Amino acid sequence: MLRYGICAAMVLGCVVMLTSVQAGGAVKSGPQAGQEVPGPFHPLNVTGASAGKKNCLYCANGGNPVAVVFAREATPEVATLLKQLDEATLKNAKIEMGSYAVFCNDKDGLDKQLTKLAADQKLTKLILSIDNPAGPKGYEISKDAEVTVVLYTNFEVKANHSFRKGELTPASITKVVADVAKIAK
Repeated sequence: MLRYGICAAMVLGCVVMLTSVQAGGAVKSGPQAGQEVPGPFHPLNVTGASAGKKNCLYCANGGNPVAVVFAREATPEVATLLKQLDEATLKNAKIEMGSYAVFCNDKDGLDKQLTKLAADQKLTKLILSIDNPAGPKGYEISKDAEVTVVLYTNFEVKANHSFRKGELTPASITKVVADVAKIAK
């Protein structure tokens, strides 16, 4: 009987150790660098030319350089990230860079919240949209990721940044925006 107790304790210890390693590591979310972007999807556009309609932002941008943010909530940190990506999009207008954010959330009133966010941040190029909580099919947006940023050009991912709740900091925002150089060539 003692032998079974020792074995059970060892198994439990391994489970606890593996769980803590997974919880503390980086979250993998969305298509990764070197992979092809999964393809078209049709979120509800809240801002932009197709506001109020489901429209394929992947299709609208074609093979141009694109910054895409998948977010769960419109936090102040997300607003800062979006503003800086909007500025990067404006700065790279000559190469027709596009940018958009997809809020993976079905909360009532989110469209009004996003309209206010766009006005408050004075977003001019970056389009805000809403999709289901799981994110678009094939994009593999992790339920553990609060924010996923995918930077791609010619439909190939050049950089991916994923953050758990509370991990999107001013330093990480700076790093994401610096990586725009990987697509703005």
